[in-house]
Amino acid sequence: ASDVYKRQLLVGEVSLRTRKVHQLVGYTEKYVGKFGKWVMVCAMVVSCYGALVAYTLGVSESLFSVFGLSQLVWAVVFYVFMMFILYGGIRYLAGSEFFLESIKFVLFVVLAVIIFSSSRFSFGNLKGFYLPNFFMPFGVVLFAFLGMTAVPELRELLKKNLKLLKKSTIFGSIIPVFIYILFAAVVVGVSGFLTTEVATIGIANIFGGFLSAVFHFFAVLAMCTSFIAIGYALKQMFVEDFNLENFDAWVLTLVIPVVLISVGVHSFVRVLDISGAVAGSLMGILVIFMHYKARSLGNRRPEFLIKLPKLVYFLLVLFFALGLFYSLFTKF
Repeated sequence: ASDVYKRQLLVGEVSLRTRKVHQLVGYTEKYVGKFGKWVMVCAMVVSCYGALVAYTLGVSESLFSVFGLSQLVWAVVFYVFMMFILYGGIRYLAGSEFFLESIKFVLFVVLAVIIFSSSRFSFGNLKGFYLPNFFMPFGVVLFAFLGMTAVPELRELLKKNLKLLKKSTIFGSIIPVFIYILFAAVVVGVSGFLTTEVATIGIANIFGGFLSAVFHFFAVLAMCTSFIAIGYALKQMFVEDFNLENFDAWVLTLVIPVVLISVGVHSFVRVLDISGAVAGSLMGILVIFMHYKARSLGNRRPEFLIKLPKLVYFLLVLFFALGLFYSLFTKF
């Protein structure tokens, strides 16, 4: 958990060392250079578009499981809904996310209590660890922690009280770690080897009835909120770092996922795995270099400092590099 929030804090400090507000691409160009900028652009494009595709597929599958019709119909309904939300500004999006996140959190607590007290839950399903498979879920896990794209948005929201950025980043990074662990335990404890790509679908099939609909509703809420955050980060990259108009950036953000799904990208986990492993590793390495250079090239005194020895910078780069090479050799 500490590694996750420290990485987000590195981005937070970089943003606070810079007078002008950017997305990750702009900060990378300023502190790493043109080459780093275009690597970050590629990483952002892969990770964000991959996420938008994956969440559209996941939501359509969940809604199809409950209401029937076809996955295409639900994908269109979901996408139109997201289009309207993403067109708004940061205040509108923050209000939408807060409302959806509040409902999602309450549902998660209720479902977790029900499942842990259910006779279908077995701690035996949670046993076992195979060291050679340590890096196997690297891409999906890394994707789950790509919260660094939200840090510039957080700075924008807290511009009148930037001293809160550190505390907000820490809580916003650590809480999801524990929720992910609890969610994984809930899913595997019930489903075991029958766990499905969209995990709540497998659990819903096991419990059935009214609980099945609640599980699917929770899954849809979870993917909606993630779609909003990542879609907005991508749109703002086009606006703030490439000077596009809001409408043009909005169109560019939403057209590409439609094209990718149309040409046959249909695996939820595969999309997350590849985009997380490749893009997440590259983004992690660039953030480390960015932070190191910003200490001397920044043009603003930050509200907080993260001091890292050179050895820690090296070890972090080595970790992401190993994960990247493993992914390239095993997933392609």
